[in-house]
Amino acid sequence: DERERTAELIRPILRGRDIKRYGYNWAGLYLIATFPSRHYDIEQYPAVKKYLLSFGIERLEQTGKVHNVNGEKIKARKKTNNKWFETQDSISYWEDFSKPKMLWKRVGSILRFCYNDNETLGLDSTCFATGENIEFICCVLNSPMGHYLLKDAPKTGTGDLLVSVQAIEPIQIPQVGLETNSEFKKLLESLIKTDSPSNEKEISRKVFKLYDLSFDEQSYIETNFT
Repeated sequence: DERERTAELIRPILRGRDIKRYGYNWAGLYLIATFPSRHYDIEQYPAVKKYLLSFGIERLEQTGKVHNVNGEKIKARKKTNNKWFETQDSISYWEDFSKPKMLWKRVGSILRFCYNDNETLGLDSTCFATGENIEFICCVLNSPMGHYLLKDAPKTGTGDLLVSVQAIEPIQIPQVGLETNSEFKKLLESLIKTDSPSNEKEISRKVFKLYDLSFDEQSYIETNFT
């Protein structure tokens, strides 16, 4: 019973480096997701409680205080109203992590958007989006057309792209129905499983068709934004 209850708390997590175009390479890492907005009773999870306390409650309590433990100064986490075993932020949107979603690295030199549908969490080096036709949107943003649309995204001083939510929102993406999204979802899932170049080319072809681009326009984008 405890193992089943604890499965809700211990969730797989993706880092920015794990994200590929369309899919991801999970590194076998987990996060103990004790979000304050879930109002967990830690006494119901004795194994998790024991593990957390192995780091010392002085480090975990959210008081901002400095403790002297066996002659060593131990600083607690910053002061909040949350309990010692909870995360510092409430993460009131925690339910969105359980939905099919698109995750991407916020800062980097290469644009990569991955699709995820197994309730994986993302570190703060990533952004994520949920909603209707998210599979289609993931395909568009990974395609040469998507790279072209993001060509004016902000950059850091070293030239890395800053792909924040604010950079994604203004992009013009065609509205499609469930049937079209289903077509892209099949290609997306097949590409994740097989990494087939033919599937990627088919996605690119279908995206170009939706934007009604000429042959010369397609060639220009494929040459400069692949």
